[in-house]
Amino acid sequence: MKAKAPVKQPTPPRAGPRAPAKEGWHGWDDYAPFYDWENARTLGRRDVPFWLRMTGVVKGPVLELGCGTGRVTMPLAHAGVHVVGIDRSGEMLARARTRVRRQRRGVRPDLVRGDIRHLPFSDRSFQLVMAPYGILQSLLSERDLKATLTEVARVVEPDGMFGLELVADLPSWAEHGKRVSMRGRRSPGGTQVTLLESVRQDKANRLTIFDQEFVERRGRVVRRQTFALTFRTLSVPQMTKRLEASGFQVEMLLGDYQGGPWDPRADVWIVMARKVC
Repeated sequence: MKAKAPVKQPTPPRAGPRAPAKEGWHGWDDYAPFYDWENARTLGRRDVPFWLRMTGVVKGPVLELGCGTGRVTMPLAHAGVHVVGIDRSGEMLARARTRVRRQRRGVRPDLVRGDIRHLPFSDRSFQLVMAPYGILQSLLSERDLKATLTEVARVVEPDGMFGLELVADLPSWAEHGKRVSMRGRRSPGGTQVTLLESVRQDKANRLTIFDQEFVERRGRVVRRQTFALTFRTLSVPQMTKRLEASGFQVEMLLGDYQGGPWDPRADVWIVMARKVC
């Protein structure tokens, strides 16, 4: 999930909305080579200590939905947590597996390629399921969200926990055409990377679409990668209602990574829910 401050500016006139991706996983294979580079400049590791605290009291395996390149997975594994990470993107997982091969301490994580709407795990397999930074907002329909919550309820142990984070600011992103959003060098090799980005809001379907163009320059060689990432807006009350319908009881609503209370103006929205049936 992307993590940048919303841009406040007038909405430019447009010829008409383009159709969003049919599935929320579209674009993530293309994003994989740039994911760590961009997130190091935005979210970074600010949420990792929170998930370390949540998993530190768990004795059994932990399931991470949308583990991606291992940004959260590997710090947990280094700390001795038995993490099972699942992601649909083969390109993202390839980068996570590279990190695993370089691992020198902790518990080796298990990485699985799969669809979080159809989890390939036995019933009651995990004491904790976690969905870090906005992964559930890549589910673009109510049907897909319901299927995922049903699967999470199936694989978590009775009295086990489900922790998830929602991105709070998606509807506040002002629509704009293509412009430079970020630039910098990437190692190894010192390739110059520029992100050209436009933002579209599909208010009828509560979707925010980021059209991305990454431009890589090394000497006279220029490479471009173009794709779109789409996210769905979900409020904390909306998610609470859906969790309760899936057999969870919400125990904590947090507004920061240090455990502060949630309110609608908080920059961080974290929900911790316990399986009750």
